[in-house]
Amino acid sequence: MFAQILGNLATLFLFLLFVAVVLSMAIKIVREYQRLVIFRLGRSIGPKGPGIVFLIPFVDRPVLVDLREQFLQIPHQTCITRDNAPIDVEFLIYWRVVNPADSVIEVANFAGASQGIATTTLRAVVGDIDLDEVLSKREQINLVLRTKLDDVTERWGVKVTSVEIREILPPREVQDAMNRQLAAERNRRAMVTEADGKREAAIKVAEGEKQSAILRAEGDRQSSILRAEGFSMALDKIFAVAKTVDSKTMSLQYLDTLKALGASPATKFIFPMEFANLLRPFTRYAESVAGEEDEPVNR
Repeated sequence: MFAQILGNLATLFLFLLFVAVVLSMAIKIVREYQRLVIFRLGRSIGPKGPGIVFLIPFVDRPVLVDLREQFLQIPHQTCITRDNAPIDVEFLIYWRVVNPADSVIEVANFAGASQGIATTTLRAVVGDIDLDEVLSKREQINLVLRTKLDDVTERWGVKVTSVEIREILPPREVQDAMNRQLAAERNRRAMVTEADGKREAAIKVAEGEKQSAILRAEGDRQSSILRAEGFSMALDKIFAVAKTVDSKTMSLQYLDTLKALGASPATKFIFPMEFANLLRPFTRYAESVAGEEDEPVNR
């Protein structure tokens, strides 16, 4: 009795296990970035997904394809330039599947095939240009590689989105020459920068001296104008005062001058002819005063 129950449990367990296996083979959950290429009895019926996909167990064979962009790293490849210079180039290939069925049917190993085509194409491209162009025209080389790889991989249902050169290693002697050239260029730029700084400083100093000279000249001009205006005002004042002085006052001034001359130790004096004319008012005044004093005596 116990053996019969144990046998029934084993049979039930095997049945459940079979059902679970069949369900796992019949039901597949495909993510958004995936597609399921189904081969029914060896014939492709196209990609399925995303979501739940039902299969016929033991009849359908699914192949899962990832649609996300991926990259393939190509290790250092030794190439010969047009001027016979050996260089090592390492680059990356970015690609994604655009046709899941062709990516499964048309190529067995996309990574290996792409690497072989990439290295062959790289040697062909680098062999057509000189070393200096290889070092300075990375973008152009990337574009040529991407275009040629895309032409080949298009029939595989794969799109090469980008090719990026990661590293270029020229020969040792070329690296040394480049380092010397770079050092010389930096020295030249430093000298040019220093010369420009000195020139700018000299220009600033000259402009400062120019402004200072202009300000000094302006100050001297203003000072001269003010002195001239002061002198002119003084002359106007003297002229205005001189017009109010009468002949008698001028005669007294002349007498004071004669008195000062007489007190001097000089023995010879030279008077201009106009001096007598200047003394006429004084002499007439003296004669009139003397005449008035003589009239009482004569009486």
